[in-house]
Amino acid sequence: MRISNHVPDLSALDLLLSVIELGSLGRAAQAHGISQPSASSRIRYLEQLVGAPVLHRTSLGSVPTATGGTIAALAQDVISAAQRLDSGITRIRADRDGHVQVAASQTVVEYLIPRWLKELRARSPQTAVTLNACNSTDVGAAVAAGRANLGFVESPSLPPELAGTTVARDELLVVAPPQHPWGRRTAITIDELAAGTLLHREVGSGARTAFECAMQKHLPDWRPNALFELSSTPAIKNAAVSGLAPAVLSSLAVARELKNGSLTAVTVSGLRMHRSLLAVWPVGQRLTGPARDLCAIALRMRTAG
Repeated sequence: MRISNHVPDLSALDLLLSVIELGSLGRAAQAHGISQPSASSRIRYLEQLVGAPVLHRTSLGSVPTATGGTIAALAQDVISAAQRLDSGITRIRADRDGHVQVAASQTVVEYLIPRWLKELRARSPQTAVTLNACNSTDVGAAVAAGRANLGFVESPSLPPELAGTTVARDELLVVAPPQHPWGRRTAITIDELAAGTLLHREVGSGARTAFECAMQKHLPDWRPNALFELSSTPAIKNAAVSGLAPAVLSSLAVARELKNGSLTAVTVSGLRMHRSLLAVWPVGQRLTGPARDLCAIALRMRTAG
């Protein structure tokens, strides 16, 4: 239903009720935090729409005319409804600002987001966070479906329904236990890597997708030998350390193992696997509240690092 152009805006009606309640245009202006000339302008605007005076000004203050009294009686329910709407919107905003749902890839969850959440808690100690760790494909689906306010993925490209920004950079490394033949060589070739048996993350993992894209730039027909497929980075690390097979993992994930010597980085001639870690949200939407704050924290820590 379209509202007529003769209906005043809420601020003018609310001011009229305050003038009648307080008995003075000046006191009503003060209560609304505006100047008396601005209050007079709003009342004149109201009278122009109604087509008749709504206030009678005297030396003692202002009183409603018959028309003003009628308008005020009709406006009371309108203003009460607007106040209920205002309270409802305030509650919605408080709920939004008090809770954020985040979906993130395992690399981000395990090695980056704890620092980000610590900073968010220092800034907004009352904000509750729900964090879902899953692979990058599932993160994108959760954000697109509205099940998460913000996502963090490792994918080399985004689906059209998502927008994003780079919050960290990483490198994928081929790693092997020291006793593996690759661990004792200066370098291996891309063909040797392609022919080898590796530990893989599941389909949909950002690390696996990035690895496949890097390999297929050199060997378009190559497909991974999925003899060993595990759904978590720690499981792959433990299997690699035990000597089951080499693996391709984030440099963030294997920093400790490379330092203590339980895994060795294998150089692959001509193959570098740098990638971006992205914050994502639905196309056409803006991040708000704690989701915006968390993304800003991630960006700032990337810059500081």
